Amino acid sequence: MNCAYDGIYNRIVKRVIDIILSGIMLVIFSPFYLVVTIAVAAQDGFPVFYRADRGGYKNKPFRICKFRSMVKNADKIGGGTTALNDPRITKVGNFLRKTKLDEIPQIGQVFIGKMSFIGPRPELLQYVNQYQGEELDILQVRPGITDYSSVEFINLDEIVGGDNADEMYEKYVLKKKNDLRVKYAHSVSFKTDFTIFFRTVFAVLKKVSHFIFSK
Repeated sequence: MNCAYDGIYNRIVKRVIDIILSGIMLVIFSPFYLVVTIAVAAQDGFPVFYRADRGGYKNKPFRICKFRSMVKNADKIGGGTTALNDPRITKVGNFLRKTKLDEIPQIGQVFIGKMSFIGPRPELLQYVNQYQGEELDILQVRPGITDYSSVEFINLDEIVGGDNADEMYEKYVLKKKNDLRVKYAHSVSFKTDFTIFFRTVFAVLKKVSHFIFSK
């Protein structure tokens, strides 16, 4: 039985769409790159980008790229999961996270084929190495900037709380996220991507409006 990830959409069409859209968006967002770069550097210096290893397409690890939203060496100070009111987050970083602007460097990774606009959010290697059974199907589609789990867990910090965030993530979130990642791999199509895109836009706008009006 063939899964959706074996289809021509995932293998060819999706990649063509990604190249065209990401190329256009890199031009459009270039001023934002400059503004955010200045803002991050002004508050907490360099480096401006956060790079970390994640599980990739066909089980080839890659280094995800985001605008740095935490203090330097945050991974060494705390765990890999961001806790509620995490003290490692900078003021600029808090704004970037709430508006999802910290993710825009990944548009470049979409262009070069490391990621896709829509696809399973790339996971830490320590969890990817534990994939088994249908979970291995997650690696048959390019990791994405957004997916089902991005929408469902858009307020992940509130779910894991302020204490033992890694433990809470592993206990209450990881399995559900993997189930949603498998769901995507088994249903990848233009219709699926279109639906996730608009659900993401709605979720982000709702999060941003809450952030603005709660001030």
